Formats: sequence, structure tokens, C-alpha cells
Amino acid sequence: AEECQELAEKINGDGPTNLAIAAKEAGAKLVHISTDYVFGGNLDLDKDYKEDDEKNPVTAYGITKLHGEQGIEKNMDEYYIFRTAWLYGIGGNNFVKTMLRLGREKESVNVVSDQIGTPTYAGDLAKAIVKILPQISEKTKGIYHYTNEGVCSWYDFASEIMDQANLNCHVKPIPSSAYPTKAIRPFYSVLDKTKTKTTFNIEIQHWKKSLIANLKHMSR
Repeated sequence: AEECQELAEKINGDGPTNLAIAAKEAGAKLVHISTDYVFGGNLDLDKDYKEDDEKNPVTAYGITKLHGEQGIEKNMDEYYIFRTAWLYGIGGNNFVKTMLRLGREKESVNVVSDQIGTPTYAGDLAKAIVKILPQISEKTKGIYHYTNEGVCSWYDFASEIMDQANLNCHVKPIPSSAYPTKAIRPFYSVLDKTKTKTTFNIEIQHWKKSLIANLKHMSR
């Protein structure tokens, strides 16, 4: 997204906006997946982000995803935006697959330890949305947060992946300054899920248990 900002805007900003316009014309409802990156990631460490907290994206990805949210809100009456974070699953490239590959290839791997968030298993997110769909109505429209329960660093996440996969790869913690990236990564982006849990009466599994489920699914 940092390298192709115009394309990112078309996909993340214009795409959801166009879908919202079409959905409204068709009398349909719209469920959209967004991201913790719409926040800046510099909130106090003792406070998780709530849905209506101030948005301050600092990356092209976060900015364009926020534009998508705003396009939906502006052009639709009944919408459901689910913000999630650190998403992984059996499909596509993701952090879990990368760590599993490196764990088999290397004796050690360096992972940043000062970026805090919550891993989210795509299977859990999908199941939650399916459970929520029958409950959606004019009264429940809006923005919601969904991640697995618990809080960890990328270092903690990587260590747990190695342990659960029985890989003898040593995970070394490093600061973000030792692993520069084109996109600025938020140091703290834990999402408060109280609204989601109370509105739809759903239980959310801890990220460690969800990682076990993901690895079992991958081994089939």
C-alpha cells in the first residue's frame, strides 16, 4: 500500500464506497471488514481502542481503509463494519505461515517485541459474523471490533507458534528500530470488543486456543 497508494485508494477506499452505493440501490445490507490500522497505535497502554475513538491512521493502508469506512457510512443506511487485527488463517500468506517456514529452515529468528496487539484466526472471525448475521437490524447497524481474546507482542506470538508446532527454532526479541519497514507499525493496537460481545451475545476464544485450531486445520 505504501508503494502503490493510488491503487490502495481505489481498492480500500473507492471499492467499499462503490459497494455501499450499489447495496443501497439494491436494498441490501453490507458487511465490511476493516482494520485496527485506522487508529494511530499510540494510545496509552492501559486503554484498548473503542469503536468511536479518534482515528489517526499513519500508513497508506490505514488511511485508505478509513476512507472505505467513511464511504460506507456516507452512502448506506444499514451497514456493519467489523474491524479486526493480526489476521491469519489457512489461506494466503500470513505471519503464522511465515514463522512455520522459518522455524523449519532456521535455528533462530528475530521478531519485534515492542508492538502489541491481538492475533485473530480468520476461522473465528468468519464464524462470529455468521452467528451475528441473523441478529442484524436497523438498531444494531454500525462499527464493531472483533479479534481473539488476549494481548501479546509479535515476539510472544512467534514463540507460541514455535512451541505449538514443536519447532526447535529460537525466537529472539528485538525492538522495532532493528527491523525497519516502509509502513509504520502501531506499537499498541488492541481493540476493545465489549460492544460486539454485549450487542450480539457472543463468546470469543483466546488467541492461543485459536492458534491450536488453526494448526490442526492446516495439518489435515
